[in-house]
Amino acid sequence: MDSILIVDDEQSIRQVLKIFLEKEGYSVSTAAKLSDTYSILKKNSFSLILLDINLPDGNSLKYIKKIRELNNNSSIIVMTAQDTMINAIQAIKNGAYDYITKPFDFDNNFTNIIERAVKNSIKDSKIEKLETDIKKYDMDSFNIIGKSNKMKKIFKDIGRIAESSHTVLILGESGSGKELVSKAIHLSGKNSKKPYIQINITAIPDELIESELFGYEKGAFTGASGKKTGRFEEADGGTILLDEIGDMSFELQSKLLRVIEEKKFYRLGSQKPINFKARIIASTNKDLEAEVKKKNFRQDLYFRLNSIALELPTLRDRKSDIPLLVDFFLSKYLDQDDSQKIVSEDFLSSLIDYDWPGNVRELENSIKKVVLMNPDLHLDRQSIENHLPKIARRIESEENKVNYNKFIESIFTSADLPDEDLHDYIISKIEKTLIESVIIKNKGDINLSSIRLGFTEKKLLKKIEDLGINKKITQKT
Repeated sequence: MDSILIVDDEQSIRQVLKIFLEKEGYSVSTAAKLSDTYSILKKNSFSLILLDINLPDGNSLKYIKKIRELNNNSSIIVMTAQDTMINAIQAIKNGAYDYITKPFDFDNNFTNIIERAVKNSIKDSKIEKLETDIKKYDMDSFNIIGKSNKMKKIFKDIGRIAESSHTVLILGESGSGKELVSKAIHLSGKNSKKPYIQINITAIPDELIESELFGYEKGAFTGASGKKTGRFEEADGGTILLDEIGDMSFELQSKLLRVIEEKKFYRLGSQKPINFKARIIASTNKDLEAEVKKKNFRQDLYFRLNSIALELPTLRDRKSDIPLLVDFFLSKYLDQDDSQKIVSEDFLSSLIDYDWPGNVRELENSIKKVVLMNPDLHLDRQSIENHLPKIARRIESEENKVNYNKFIESIFTSADLPDEDLHDYIISKIEKTLIESVIIKNKGDINLSSIRLGFTEKKLLKKIEDLGINKKITQKT
């Protein structure tokens, strides 16, 4: 029988987990603090350890390596109620099999995580390569905000790749946080004390980009009055981010491929190679696979870059993170009295209804603007309408749309669905929704709506009456 050790200072959590896991067929032991854990591990072996982060006698993240050594490198799943980017990265980076958040949902996903962790062989796992002492670096100067499942996966991926020196490709729309993820990979890795160099390919003219990257010798070209060190050389054992690599010229792509393959480069005008030791991280908002098909991007370079790829979610795909982001930006951009604005529920719900094509960057700029322009301490829906009119109009437009797929699905799952006369029942439901949406779209104009529907005004008014349509929507706006 596979055995599991639960380490948590809360008795209720230990008890609930124990009951659940024993029903699943596991042998379960418990501990309330690190010292108890060490004593138990010296006498017993476990397939899995469920480990809380904050224990009475210390932060368990600092002792994951010791715990694994005591128990022959068993799988460890870290548990915490403090669901932060740093905790997620450090837990995975230090060798934890996975990272889960309290309170638990005892569903199939939770059960599968436990099963996979128990079966996991740490010695054969790539996670073993991630073992390292926690480096003392300052991550307070930047942060990636998010607790959605999509962002938790990104944090775990950062932890898994941080200690390697492999080239990484970060994909994502503009404003989705590619630069922050690149910085997090660097700061989480073994070369975090080395230089971090970021260069935006689109910000430098094509005729200057090569000399900017690789440097040049005196006299290499007209105007080269002295030697210049390039950005690759400045990286010197650290990390270089090539931002928006999808816009790099085809000729320069060939030279970059040689740098990756040969681990050396030449300054312009020099015959002496310079060894290259830094890690390359590339990022782009373009579909590189499509660019390869269009012959705009080298296929061999794409394969080199795409060996380790992180695809960042858009903000519209992780809307549950919007309240966290709003709170973060409100604390960052205080008003003129150095006070933090207070937001209403309709302010937040309105921002959640918007699709944010500019992603996190657009949200940050919007919060900064509304804080600056609004003299009131409280922000509400009216604040958006007054100071972010473009967003307000888009939200209103989205609110007036009808999702017909969801509507039809809701009809068939309704408890009121009749056993007979199904056709007439569904047609009446669809007709009501159709008429309502046309009236809303035409801002309550009955004449315009009747023309659009192919009715006379008299017939439309009768339909409104017969179908029980709220007459408030017929009031012109």
